[in-house]
Amino acid sequence: MSRPLVIGLGKVDPELVTGVLGDGIDFAAEPTEADLAVAVGAIVRADALVDAAFLDRTPRMRVLARTGVGTDLVDLDAATARGIAAVVTPGSGTRAVAEGVLAHTLALVKRVAPLTALVSAGRWGERDSGGPIGDLDGATIGIIGYGRIGRRVGELAAAFGMRVLAYDPYAPPPAELACDDLDALVAASDVLTLHVPLTPENHHLVDAAFLARTKPGAVLINCGRGGLLDLDAALAALESGQLSGVGLDVFESEPPVHHPVFDHPSVSLTPHLMGLTRKATAATFADAAHGVVDVLAGRRPAAVANPEWDADSTAHRAS
Repeated sequence: MSRPLVIGLGKVDPELVTGVLGDGIDFAAEPTEADLAVAVGAIVRADALVDAAFLDRTPRMRVLARTGVGTDLVDLDAATARGIAAVVTPGSGTRAVAEGVLAHTLALVKRVAPLTALVSAGRWGERDSGGPIGDLDGATIGIIGYGRIGRRVGELAAAFGMRVLAYDPYAPPPAELACDDLDALVAASDVLTLHVPLTPENHHLVDAAFLARTKPGAVLINCGRGGLLDLDAALAALESGQLSGVGLDVFESEPPVHHPVFDHPSVSLTPHLMGLTRKATAATFADAAHGVVDVLAGRRPAAVANPEWDADSTAHRAS
């Protein structure tokens, strides 16, 4: 009897998953159509499209394990209808993403990129031309979305001496941090950071009207979901001085189509890598592989994006 096959969708280093999958499961990093036809599980990267048409090509699929929490490109309804578990790995990149938020914040508040260019070009005499660089100590950070990453951002920001405010109607922050009114948080924050899931209702949550309510000169960081931010509005806010900096690790489409905001000197950009440090990458792939093993063994995995899925439907699909 052949061993069950798990496939990689997107770039998956076999060394990061095969040790967890064990000797009883085969892994194909670059699956063929024949592999798709028999695969029972998949390790799914963020850029892999898993829609109904794809699932039609994987009739034996029982589990999709995302290396992260975003399921924007996974058709959860189609997966659930087919009895397929959609595993997510919510804890593995938490600390790495939070560090990324602070990295972008520091780079922008301290104007690292433009000052690097100034020194490189021999323009030392112009070092005061932009005015004093900013401080984190004593500044206010507004965290929109107080899940695992939002909480960790708050811890790191507090260590820098920042005042922390947080807004989340679904996971209420502690009373000493909570700001029940989003507009009040926006108006009070020197730094704003986005950590809410993307839904049809909050697409372009940060638009021209939102940015008009920000504290003049605020810094905006998005290491959450690209679709939360209207880039046209962000560029206009930078040009008017309403924002003094924008840091982006996520984009509405990835890789993104070039946008004029990318060329602004007060913008820092990273290619959706803040959650993929060495330590976090190993943990994310290991957690995804553990999820696959759990489902194939008939156990409920630690976290799924389709909570209505049940193990019995997956077991029936395997029969």
